[in-house]
Amino acid sequence: MTSWLRTRSTSVPLCVLLGCMAFAVCAEASSAGASVCQSPGATSCADCLQRGPQCAWCFQEDFLRGAEPSFRCDLAENLHRRGCEPEFTEQWEIKVEVNTTLSSTQVSPQDISISLRPGSEASFIVAVKQLERYPVDLYYLVDVSASMQENLDHLKTVGVALSLRMTEHTSDLWLGFGSFVDKPVSPYISVHPSKIDNPCSDYEISCPPAHGFHHVLSMTGNMSEFTRVIKRQRISGNMDTPEGGLDAMLQAAVCQGEVGWRPEAKRLLLVMTDQPSHLALDSRLAGIVVPHDGLCHLNNNIYTGTTKMDHPSLGQLSDKLLENHIYSIFAVEKQPYQWYKELVHLLPGSYLGKLGLFQAPSLIELVVDAYKKLLSEVMVLVSVEDKAVSRYWVSVSPLCPDGSTAKGQSCSGVRPDQTAYFNITIGQHSCADDGKDEDVTVIVRPVGYNESTVIRIHSKCSCSCGPMGHCHGDSQSSCSVAQPGVNQQQRTDPRKDSKTDSNRSCRADGSNVDCSGRGVCECGRCTCEQSKLGVVYGKYCEKDDFSCPYEGELVCGGRGVCVSGECACKDGWTGDSCGCPTSTATCQSPNGLLCSGQGKCMCGKCVCDDPKLSGNFCERCPTCQSTHQPHCKSVDCHRSRGLSQKENEHCNNTCAPLIGNRDDVLGRVSSGRLVGTFLSVCALTVLCGLVVVAVSRLLLQKRGSSQGGAAEEGVYHYTGKDLSYIPTTNDKTVTYRRDRPPDRSVEMHIQVPKMPLDDPWRY
Repeated sequence: MTSWLRTRSTSVPLCVLLGCMAFAVCAEASSAGASVCQSPGATSCADCLQRGPQCAWCFQEDFLRGAEPSFRCDLAENLHRRGCEPEFTEQWEIKVEVNTTLSSTQVSPQDISISLRPGSEASFIVAVKQLERYPVDLYYLVDVSASMQENLDHLKTVGVALSLRMTEHTSDLWLGFGSFVDKPVSPYISVHPSKIDNPCSDYEISCPPAHGFHHVLSMTGNMSEFTRVIKRQRISGNMDTPEGGLDAMLQAAVCQGEVGWRPEAKRLLLVMTDQPSHLALDSRLAGIVVPHDGLCHLNNNIYTGTTKMDHPSLGQLSDKLLENHIYSIFAVEKQPYQWYKELVHLLPGSYLGKLGLFQAPSLIELVVDAYKKLLSEVMVLVSVEDKAVSRYWVSVSPLCPDGSTAKGQSCSGVRPDQTAYFNITIGQHSCADDGKDEDVTVIVRPVGYNESTVIRIHSKCSCSCGPMGHCHGDSQSSCSVAQPGVNQQQRTDPRKDSKTDSNRSCRADGSNVDCSGRGVCECGRCTCEQSKLGVVYGKYCEKDDFSCPYEGELVCGGRGVCVSGECACKDGWTGDSCGCPTSTATCQSPNGLLCSGQGKCMCGKCVCDDPKLSGNFCERCPTCQSTHQPHCKSVDCHRSRGLSQKENEHCNNTCAPLIGNRDDVLGRVSSGRLVGTFLSVCALTVLCGLVVVAVSRLLLQKRGSSQGGAAEEGVYHYTGKDLSYIPTTNDKTVTYRRDRPPDRSVEMHIQVPKMPLDDPWRY
């Protein structure tokens, strides 16, 4: 048994749907995900990986030795940064593998394998193609109760006419026939002895007993045979109004061999009745309490389980119709139309038609219209095994041929030879109760199609942890288990002070403190304390990831481990924060010498011996003189022919940079001198102009003084100086006067007119 999951629809970009046939979607790691992975509760590999698809487990033997097991669970990049090698990381990959060896004509791909884990999901594309002129199997399932007498007479001419009409859509039409009434038990039929064998005795006619389902004619392309069988049918009778139509539909669907359904044909089940049908639990009125098993129970074409099992439920009937790729068409009269209108919403791939009388022309049009309508709507349903239905979820996003993303799980208006695409995503909620891996089969089945896509899900819920299978996630071993550094005699001899001996293995050489004072010694091993600052680990709890210098937001630059507050750098690195490479390759100058032979390589950079030297390789010396080099006395040093080969090599290696630099300096000095000369000339010219102006002004002043003569008494003469003060109308002027020649005995009088009291002050 399988369960049909209620799916959710989402819109998917066109490029995603048409770009590939399968792809996996993996959740990205985030800060929230990291906190989930680092939860103290993740003490085993299985617990860790079930916390989310971003979590990884490190099963390296000495990884963070002494720390809590939960620190083995983290994001993969964090584990690698702490020193866990990639080959010791348990992290499941989400995989989608499509089997392309299986060919199909309508549904592709037909086989997909997926690897999932809790919290993960995977997506793939299913393409459904509508074929033209497809073979059709049409099975008539007719209610032969007494009220259907007139309608049954109209069916005698429908076979040949329908075959001719369907040639417009298919050249291969086969027909079959079956009948039903109701369960032949009380209270559905009269149990009076005269009516059990002849329900029509009150009408003084003979009719066969009531029956749950009678398969009359298997699928055949012989229209004459179909017409002959229809003409031989006779009505029956029952007591209550509802009939056993749903019970008969299930048998017609599951008894494929007896009915003769062709595997390659479109299957149509035409139900003709004028009354509603019994539902599940109705049989309890007759004392039948056994649920229907969904199997075929035909014996000599007679349904033998009708008096033993209840009517099927709508969900069970829907499953069987879908599993057997059958479309259902209900042809009913006006009275039960509303009842069947509600029913078809619960049966995928069903069609309802209303007829006044079951006359041949109207019935043929109903079948043709239903065929075109059902085939133009492409719907997919996803089923999961009952045992795992609660642990998975499904999302379906259709992309119809017209380019639209339809709502729900179907595309309408699909014409022959067009393809509808469905993006299907399957996710896993959790693992099974036992926590073991499991294989689950999921079926994607287009309604009414005899092809489907099978998805084989491998759910990963346990860890392999490499060839040895040791995940190092168990709790600390007890003292009875062998511990490193403690021999068998120490473990078994009660006279020994086992506690003292075991504590010795928890102390570093030269230390008298257990576990560096940052943990407790249990059974000869250190269990490090938990710190809010970071992780404390190591054989003696001497290591951590927070007390050493940082570089690039990483302790010890990510190129070492923090031991007792100092960085223990990896090979090739040195320095307080392991930021200095020990290699001298970066200090190799183009001439092959280390720092041009004039410095030392420190932390990957050249430190020159002489402060006059500069450059990345100490190759520049602007102020150096040629006399500093015995063979660099002139620019033509390296051109000299009288030097030995060794002297020429030395000249080429040491003189050339200096000569080049010296030439550059000389050029810059010459340019500087020209600029200085120009500025000096300009300054001298300006100074001379100022001197000429001053002399001219002095001469003019002297000339004015000589022409004025002697100054008259009481008259102010121009002295050659500029007036620095000119009175304004707002100033009060005081006049000093002399009425006679100056005399010591004469007093100086100052006349200041008084202003009347009533005259306002004016400026």
